Amino acid sequence: MAELKIQKIWNYSYEDYCASGSFQSDAQRKASRAILDCKSGRLGMNISKCPDCGHIQLHNNSCRNRSCPNCQSLDKEIWVDKRREEVIDTPYFHVVFTLPHELNPLLYCNQKLLYGFFHKCCADTLLELSANQKYLGATPGIIQVLHTWNQELGYHVHMHCIISGGGLTPSRHIRTAGSHFFIPVKVLRDKFKGKFLAGLQEFYQDGCLGFSASCGKLRNSFHWSEFRSSLYAKDWCPYIKETFNGFGNAIEYLGRYTHKVAISNSRILSVDEQQVTFLARGRKPGGPPRTLTLNHTEFIRRYLMHVLPPGFQKIRYYGFLNNRWKSKNLRLIFTLQGRQRFRRRYAGLSTAELLKTVWGIDIHVCPQCGCCRMHNIGRTYGVP
Repeated sequence: MAELKIQKIWNYSYEDYCASGSFQSDAQRKASRAILDCKSGRLGMNISKCPDCGHIQLHNNSCRNRSCPNCQSLDKEIWVDKRREEVIDTPYFHVVFTLPHELNPLLYCNQKLLYGFFHKCCADTLLELSANQKYLGATPGIIQVLHTWNQELGYHVHMHCIISGGGLTPSRHIRTAGSHFFIPVKVLRDKFKGKFLAGLQEFYQDGCLGFSASCGKLRNSFHWSEFRSSLYAKDWCPYIKETFNGFGNAIEYLGRYTHKVAISNSRILSVDEQQVTFLARGRKPGGPPRTLTLNHTEFIRRYLMHVLPPGFQKIRYYGFLNNRWKSKNLRLIFTLQGRQRFRRRYAGLSTAELLKTVWGIDIHVCPQCGCCRMHNIGRTYGVP
């Protein structure tokens, strides 16, 4: 329990945060309850006993909430392992799309609508330009992951995309790019900006957007027009973050992002009854790391901003990885390329076997006598 630093913050101050009158969505309340209960015993536990020395070991259940930083490691390893067998023999590229901060109030009060639209605009931009004979002339595979935070837990909406440097042509052949990203950044920028702002205008005209107090003036058509003009004038520059020659570790690299939450326990340096101090990267690449200190209620407020709407899929697949046609497309690609480069390593493993394989944790070894025959003798269930 000493390692669950996030939980300490909630134990100290979540009741005070609720008493302050700060608005919380149902999803935010659910995430907070999960953080409070995770590995506390309130969700039940599994009980193991050593037949040699009689030692009893209790394993408290995790909450498995996707907003809880204590529960993502196992899911991440399984996800990365599944993606390995979907890798084709081409370069891979990491592209990041970021929305201007001027959009933040509008995004926050229209999360499900605009986060989903953001996914669509990124994918449509990459797919349309990739289909152009000037660039790739084929349909690549794309994995996209939405993030909404920066290192200070501020609201910073951006999309991580891993895109294959090769794909299927309309005639169902393979075409592969070179080792450099095949779409000019300026072309990528202009296409994405045009798509997003055109769609935003349609939402406005159709009355689909909600407006909070912080962006209430945008209900007025004159202010809305000024707002759109200012967004068109901004430089929406996508960022080509990494290039992976061949597979490299592209999918494992993306695994750092897929199951990440706003902050991990490892970044939290200290927690006392009033404040939390955590580590952040330097303001510039290669710059020295920084430490930030916030009071608990401000930390909780920032953290809860990044709880996604219920049912929202933050990881999505496009191109030849589209869920409907993925199996058929991959079979064809592997046939054309003559091989499947990677296979899953953890398929069929139980949770206990996975823990031993990945982290070297053997739950069958008694911590008291070293016997390797610890066995489960029962479980308790949490109270709903």
